[in-house]
Amino acid sequence: MQHVLALQFKRKRGYNTPVMKILFILECANCLTNGTSATCLRFAEELRKKGHECKVLGCYFENQQDPAWYVGFDHFKFPVFEALIHKEGFNFVKVDPAKIYEEVKTADVVHLFLPFKFSNVARLIAQYIGVPVTAAFHMQPQNVTSAIHMGQVGFVNDVLYGSFRRYLYRHVKHIHCPSQMIADQLISHKYSMCVPHVISNGINEYFHPIKAERPKELEGKYIVTMSGRLAREKRQDLIIRAIAESPYNEKIQLILCGQGPEKDRYLALAKKVKLANMPIIGFQSQESLRNILNYTDLYVHASDFEIEGISCIEAFACGAVPVVSDSKLSATRSFALDPQCIFKHGQYKSLKHRINYFIEHPERKEELSKQYIELAPKYALPIMVDRFEEMLKEAIEDKKNGQDLPTLRPSKTDRIKAKKIFRALKRNGIIEEIPENLR
Repeated sequence: MQHVLALQFKRKRGYNTPVMKILFILECANCLTNGTSATCLRFAEELRKKGHECKVLGCYFENQQDPAWYVGFDHFKFPVFEALIHKEGFNFVKVDPAKIYEEVKTADVVHLFLPFKFSNVARLIAQYIGVPVTAAFHMQPQNVTSAIHMGQVGFVNDVLYGSFRRYLYRHVKHIHCPSQMIADQLISHKYSMCVPHVISNGINEYFHPIKAERPKELEGKYIVTMSGRLAREKRQDLIIRAIAESPYNEKIQLILCGQGPEKDRYLALAKKVKLANMPIIGFQSQESLRNILNYTDLYVHASDFEIEGISCIEAFACGAVPVVSDSKLSATRSFALDPQCIFKHGQYKSLKHRINYFIEHPERKEELSKQYIELAPKYALPIMVDRFEEMLKEAIEDKKNGQDLPTLRPSKTDRIKAKKIFRALKRNGIIEEIPENLR
């Protein structure tokens, strides 16, 4: 039953690359406000444009109206924590090994997005029938621990890094890292068996400078914007406090593009600190977001923890000058082209000084805006997908040559788990024989 690695070297749409059957595994792919889901769907679409067959496995879309390239699974409601998980823009699926097997067996390569059961079952099936597997590191442990007020507790995050490694990543050689920061974190947390590929999640060409008119109610205001989930680790509270203490409080209008569990807390905080203009908060369509970013005066990305910060790149691609946190666990600090574009993480007074500076020095802001517009093409989505393709091809070659991790580092625990899965598949008539390497 060994899977035959067959790549058809066809030429489609002018692209000089081999056509692959690629399978993405992401339980929350139906959560369109989730950054990881957005990356998954963007990459899949771009790969299909290049002629590849790219399917996505995830939770059913609402009313099960799934696209032809999408394979839906039932939603698994997590006991006790389901409400919190839903607020965070995430969901789990009811893992169906038979359904996963039917898709994996026809794939040339399987790509996993998150270190949970859905990915791990797909990995076990793929690796024991000879299909190459790659993975991404899209979720910092702090994304989990911040939701339970433990984001700053180092040893807890270290434990999660270790858990992710043991459960999934020590079995996968090629890892997509959206930034050098997270690649460095993997190395420092003993992911030495992996090969990190630093590839931005990329922005599409839709985000670029346009002539966008402000709504009449915003005329005369200095617009400060942040885009992203309203979550504790994103630190939108720092922006509210910084503006409230600024001498330009009455002039500034804060726009928070996003939704999440912290919305009510931020509105209450704005009243408490006497923000002159209540923040405008809400999820924005792509068109609306581009308009807002184009009439924004200053973009602030205040997160303590950020694997990449694609929303920050979208902002400066539209010409908005960013002010970012210097947190060593936030990749956005690498976007600072000027000392005034970076503030001391967690300190709203430092952020206040940066906001004041750019209000008082509009000519410097205009100079930087031009520099950021010139920087943006470096993160173009097609370029990133080209690099992602190369990673997939490396994984396929490693599998052919017996250089992938399951071959080099076979795991006794993996064999036990895989045997259970394949015995169940045989018992249910999905397969005729258990793979030779599990007998």
